[in-house]
Amino acid sequence: MTDLLTPTLDKDQELIQLRQERDALALENNRLKQINLALIDRVEAAPDVGGRAYAAFENSALLAEQVRERTAALNTALAELRDSNQALKQAHIDIETLHNRLMDAIEGMNDAFVLFDSQRCMVLCNSRYREIWQRYGLPVKPGTTLSQINYFGRQVLLDDATTQEELQLYQQAYGKVIRLRDGRWMQVNQREMSTGDLSVLYTDITELKAIETKRREAALAEKSLILQSTLENLSQGVILISDQGVPEVWNSRLIELTGVSERQLAQGDHFSEILDRSLDVALTPWPRLEDASNLFEIHLVDGTVFEIRQKPRPEGGRVMTFTDITERSRFATALQQSEQKMRLITDALPAMICYVNADLEFEFTNKTYQKWHGKHRDLLLGRKLNQVYSEDQLKRLEHYVKTVIQGESVAFEVKEANHQGESRYLRKTYVPHMSKPHMGNKKEALGFFVLTQDITDARLTAQALRDANILLEQRVEARTSELLEAKKQAEEANLSKTKFLAAISHDLLQPMNAARLFNSALAEYPLEPSAKQLVDSTASSLNDVEGLTGALVDISKLDAGVVEPQISAFNIDALLQNLCHEYQEQAACQQQRFRSRIGSCAVSSDSQLLGRILRNFLTNATRYTESGGQIMLATRKRGCYLSIEIWDTGDGIEAEKMSEIFREFSRLKRRPSPNDQGLGLGLAIVDKIARVLDHRIRVRSRLGRGSMFAVEVPLADAATLPLAPQTITDISHSPLQNYPILVLDNDPAICAGMERLLDGWGMDVMTALNRQEAWVLLDDGFMPDLLLVDYHLDNDEIGVDIAQEINQRLEQPIPVIVITANYSKALNTEIQSMHYQRINKPIKPMKLRMLMAQLLRH
Repeated sequence: MTDLLTPTLDKDQELIQLRQERDALALENNRLKQINLALIDRVEAAPDVGGRAYAAFENSALLAEQVRERTAALNTALAELRDSNQALKQAHIDIETLHNRLMDAIEGMNDAFVLFDSQRCMVLCNSRYREIWQRYGLPVKPGTTLSQINYFGRQVLLDDATTQEELQLYQQAYGKVIRLRDGRWMQVNQREMSTGDLSVLYTDITELKAIETKRREAALAEKSLILQSTLENLSQGVILISDQGVPEVWNSRLIELTGVSERQLAQGDHFSEILDRSLDVALTPWPRLEDASNLFEIHLVDGTVFEIRQKPRPEGGRVMTFTDITERSRFATALQQSEQKMRLITDALPAMICYVNADLEFEFTNKTYQKWHGKHRDLLLGRKLNQVYSEDQLKRLEHYVKTVIQGESVAFEVKEANHQGESRYLRKTYVPHMSKPHMGNKKEALGFFVLTQDITDARLTAQALRDANILLEQRVEARTSELLEAKKQAEEANLSKTKFLAAISHDLLQPMNAARLFNSALAEYPLEPSAKQLVDSTASSLNDVEGLTGALVDISKLDAGVVEPQISAFNIDALLQNLCHEYQEQAACQQQRFRSRIGSCAVSSDSQLLGRILRNFLTNATRYTESGGQIMLATRKRGCYLSIEIWDTGDGIEAEKMSEIFREFSRLKRRPSPNDQGLGLGLAIVDKIARVLDHRIRVRSRLGRGSMFAVEVPLADAATLPLAPQTITDISHSPLQNYPILVLDNDPAICAGMERLLDGWGMDVMTALNRQEAWVLLDDGFMPDLLLVDYHLDNDEIGVDIAQEINQRLEQPIPVIVITANYSKALNTEIQSMHYQRINKPIKPMKLRMLMAQLLRH
């Protein structure tokens, strides 16, 4: 309002000033007129004395001019005064209009408004403000002071029921807040102006307060439900107690732990009295809560132990939690007893033992350690290393301490003096105590154990031994010479044995090969059933002799160390498929079911030696599985290995005899079986071959249920595999009649047996014992379509060399099959490089027929 009245006051002051100037000019003009008239009269009355009259006249003219100028200025001021009066009237009209609009705006406000001047006397207010106060009989009019209104409001208007906390709550949210006796809430906003006037605005926030109260009550109710739910899900018993010790809120876990009923808690008795009546406390009575500490334990007669925590509440009373620590208490007791036992044991040891935590503080020492330092246990526990050891000792130990804190065990020898100053040689061992990894975090050292042994006597003994060793050096040198000589003799004997085995392997297989050929040729003739049975029995016996002889030769070669593996990458599929075809027929003959579950993948091994292992497993499986049983060959990838497994439903093996089955000539006692004709060398050979190949053998068996034998072979990269050779398809029934074939072998019996066998297949067969006989046949015009040669001939001749010479003589090279008893990989590589085929002794007629049919077809 003051700002609005300021233009009117300025106009009045300007008008008054103009009036004052006008009055001064009018007075000055009258005075000048009087002076002018007086001068004129004087001039006219006085005689003319020279130029005085003219001078007086000039002065009069000058004064008249000044009067005219002053008169013009006065007229101008009067005109300006009239304009100012007109503007002042317009300003009065504008101020009045503005004042009326302001009053209308104040009156139209929903809030109560009042204006006080600098003396805090009311200047104006709207009807809403008057309504608030006049309702309670306070006359509100201009001039009423603010102190009168405040005093009346405190006595009459404000509600006494409004708590200070409630007022503070709303004052924090809405500024200054008051509550009227009619239940309304008013927000008070006041502002002091630059002139010292004070404007006060009262806003009715009753509805807003009601909404806020409702929202707060809903939030409190929700929090109460959440709190109650939380309390019910705690593993601890929780109770809220008033400042009189009466239970207010509790959870069901408290009732479960203490056995106090809901009715007892709701009766209003002191909580200590309720517990005293309900719980049987061992040794001491139940303490009063006011006298108990914030954390204490209660032991009941039945052995239950409660950990009780209590915390005062700001509004009075306390919160108590009950935790069943019976198990923890038992563990602590057991740990304490264990520590006592451990201390008894460690105190009896002659070695010095202690434990140092991560802060390099002693936490445990035994008596020997305390005796060395000459200090009681209490003077060592809790002290740091630098408080027990000197600076020089710490420098010597610093490196080892850092190493063990990083998680590595360390052992070293050091010279150290005890508390009496006696120097001794000590061997110290630091073992780290690491924490368990959690949530991907690395293990950290919690401390380390120290084992210290006095090795002074041992050092002296070692020195004495070194002195004694000097005296024994000559004896050792002499004995070493004897041992070297014995080793040389043993190596020569071993070499002789190796040569003998190589020779006998060929010599033994030659007559067996001939016998098999004769028997196979005989089987081609039509025979009586009794004769057919004899032929089959002979073939079975030959198979047994071949197997036993091969096993004895193999075990001897493995023991002699002459078997060297030829490791390469190859696809296991071809080897396993051949084994499946081979043993499906055997299983079918014995009325056994053979299944396979194999996958194609590359492995790194020696295919021939690996095949020997698997054939031994499969042979044992068919041998010890009764008719109607099952055999399965399966593969399974296990990390970077392929596990090749043979399962059977045989008799199984006793657990205590698992270690015996891989011994030489070890055979388990079983019921008689026509298939059980081995020497007990099969698994011994498997074990030795597996060691040579560095392959792991696994066995699982259940007595009466069956067994599983497996070998783990390293996997290889399939990209490194060489191109697979062309496989030989089963064309056993392909016609071989009239095909000319030349057989070259230095054994007449084998030549005769081969001639009988091939004649039975309808082939035109010619045999030769050496190069000369072969050349004679070729000179006579015999042109073979296939050449069958033995690798080792008489006079150090090699069959493949003669085969090359024959092919050079013929117009078109013919296929060559090399027969040998040498299973080495080097020989196999040599034969493949010549594009020849290889078949091992003793010859299996069916395999020979399939191979010849394959070669002749092309």
